[in-house]
Amino acid sequence: MKLLSPTYNFIAIEGNIGAGKTTLATKLSRDFNTRLILEQFADNPFLPKFYAEPEKNAFPLELSFLAERHYQLKNELTKQNIFQPHIISDYYFLKSLIFAKANLGEDEFNLYAKLFHIINDALPKPDLFVYLFHNVERLQQNIKKRGRTYEQNISDEYLIKIQTAYFEYIKQLSDLRVLIIDVNTIDFANNARHYEQMIELVNQPYSKGITRINM
Repeated sequence: MKLLSPTYNFIAIEGNIGAGKTTLATKLSRDFNTRLILEQFADNPFLPKFYAEPEKNAFPLELSFLAERHYQLKNELTKQNIFQPHIISDYYFLKSLIFAKANLGEDEFNLYAKLFHIINDALPKPDLFVYLFHNVERLQQNIKKRGRTYEQNISDEYLIKIQTAYFEYIKQLSDLRVLIIDVNTIDFANNARHYEQMIELVNQPYSKGITRINM
């Protein structure tokens, strides 16, 4: 495939656990010849601990992710590159608030939210926010397939909780271009035609607000 010209300077790909964010962001970055920002989570020592004992480890986990995401995005989004001015990321900083809302108690979340908003106001916002929607059954299939040991006991209830938190915040993003794509019936990772459909959708001009697409 020849290199394509992206419509947007900064695209953020989001979705629940196992939605295919990294796969899609990586493929799009290659074909649009953009810089690629991938969330760094594999070395986070709190993540396996959180899945083992959520209540005990939720707050340090969310604080560590907040710091790591801010550091990474601040460095990458403010860096000038005349050869690759466009950026695709496999996460949006808002996910910090979404997971904190799902994982923390009320008092801890209120403190966390204050820190989040102070930091978030200083970061550039994406020109297009893409949310990949899978039902829970499909998410569990993807989680099992990629085989991360600490994820294998994630419950359906937790995935529903995260999905609900995403939609609660997405409804408030009236100042962004939000594209929600139901990808339950396609396989953009392995099917070239499905992936080409995703390229066309992501590269369309959209007005601010929410656009929903069922594949």
